[in-house]
Amino acid sequence: MWRSAALALAVGLAVVPAAAEEKRSGYDDAGPQVRAMQDDDMANPAFLWVQQGAALWERREAGRSCADCHGAVEAMRGVAARHPAFDAARGRVVTLEQQVNLCRTERQGAAALAAESDALLGVVALVGLQSRGLPVDVDVSGPAGEAAARGEAFFHLRQGQLNLSCAQCHDRLAGQSLAGSRIPQGHANAYPIYRLEWQGMGSLHRRLRACLVGVRAEPLGRDDALLAELELFLASRAKGLHVETPGVRP
Repeated sequence: MWRSAALALAVGLAVVPAAAEEKRSGYDDAGPQVRAMQDDDMANPAFLWVQQGAALWERREAGRSCADCHGAVEAMRGVAARHPAFDAARGRVVTLEQQVNLCRTERQGAAALAAESDALLGVVALVGLQSRGLPVDVDVSGPAGEAAARGEAFFHLRQGQLNLSCAQCHDRLAGQSLAGSRIPQGHANAYPIYRLEWQGMGSLHRRLRACLVGVRAEPLGRDDALLAELELFLASRAKGLHVETPGVRP
């Protein structure tokens, strides 16, 4: 109950996000070596996961593969640019990771892939790669807009022992320095990403959890509907920026 009340209050205290013409990808705030790593598919370590995803795309499990339904993975162009998306049949927002597992369990008859597993990150990175260069273009009309508004409220909600919100860093302080690094606007247009800090791939949920832990707040559970709604808001906030999946960040 406390969270619902706090979210309602946060809507009234929302900070106006950066104007569209001022939007900057985290790529623009990275150093030249990191940008060069992302630009070169042969040097981008995330492509090790993409290769795993490509193998899984063709692998038959329970007698069927992703390719059997969808054909060549190139047919997925545009899918990542439109996710997360509101699923009217389920009455909730579904992230791309969740959609992959729904396809596996409901259509393929295979087991869901474990969260943050190389297999799931690989498939999502492979699908995301097909939309690279397209503008982020999630639908936030109707019920999706209501869900995105709840995500936006959470974005502006002060929380944790440090009493900070996402907006304080990524709206108000974006472009300034923290511990020698430039604070990005926090756009989620390159996930899943390879972070040098992690020495591996990770989902947007992993990044959000790390931020919440950083302000000493209680992280959202992986199945919390608010997490998907926050991701939808972040995607709507990044509208117009190009999909960069799989990205590389410090």
